[in-house]
Amino acid sequence: MSLLQVKDVTHSYGSRKLFNWKDRSKKILSNISLNIEEGTCLGLLGTSGAGKSTLGKVILGLERPQLGQVLFQGHDIYSADKHIRQNIRRDLQAVFQDSYSSVNPRMTAERIIAEPLENYEKLTPTEQKRTVIELLERVGLSEKDLKKYPNQFSGGQLQRINVARAISLKPKLIVLDESVSSLDMVNQTLILELLKELKADFGLSYLFITHDINAAYTISDRLGVLEKGELVDLYDEKNLFFTSKHPVVNEMRDSMLASHPRFRSVRRA
Repeated sequence: MSLLQVKDVTHSYGSRKLFNWKDRSKKILSNISLNIEEGTCLGLLGTSGAGKSTLGKVILGLERPQLGQVLFQGHDIYSADKHIRQNIRRDLQAVFQDSYSSVNPRMTAERIIAEPLENYEKLTPTEQKRTVIELLERVGLSEKDLKKYPNQFSGGQLQRINVARAISLKPKLIVLDESVSSLDMVNQTLILELLKELKADFGLSYLFITHDINAAYTISDRLGVLEKGELVDLYDEKNLFFTSKHPVVNEMRDSMLASHPRFRSVRRA
């Protein structure tokens, strides 16, 4: 059984015309089906407005789809009983794009990371502090960062804290929604390497949502392409992305820049 199964998910947003409640729904996701196996990463590529983040919210249980199912470890996350939903929330975590808006600016790094532990674990204050220090060190920070506030960290450091919080409960799956796109190239590389190490060490699974082909290729085992709410292609071997004949994929490849300006070809009209 797959860890995550998305089955025929369709979702629309309605809009209200001024002085008229007539629904003018806009389809965001159309008949999406995909799965993620334990210990693997599915990279989900798409341009802005493709529906990637909406699909992430649906998978996280934040937005109920109008049609279809999301099964996590065999349980429908929208119809499971209270006990199962609690276990799902523990095993399904997320890291979002904006590292600053993802945390409470009035909380220290220690409190930010400890929050899930306080909700799900029964640790003594000493045990909890030791666990938080271990998590900080695991993501490349240290005990001296415990009492710092978000505004005292760089964007890359704060994203490491978000990652530490996400792995604190040893989840099964982490949804990474544009989690490196706001970082500079150096920090992107460092965070991607960290995520790869954590995946190997803890047996994590990822849904890596991004518009960045290079980032997706670096971390993913499989690749999918979302365009205008439709899953236009899914590759069980990520190298097949570069030989695909699909016009949307061709356009994405054509827009991809080489990692160094020296290797970027000049387009001619």
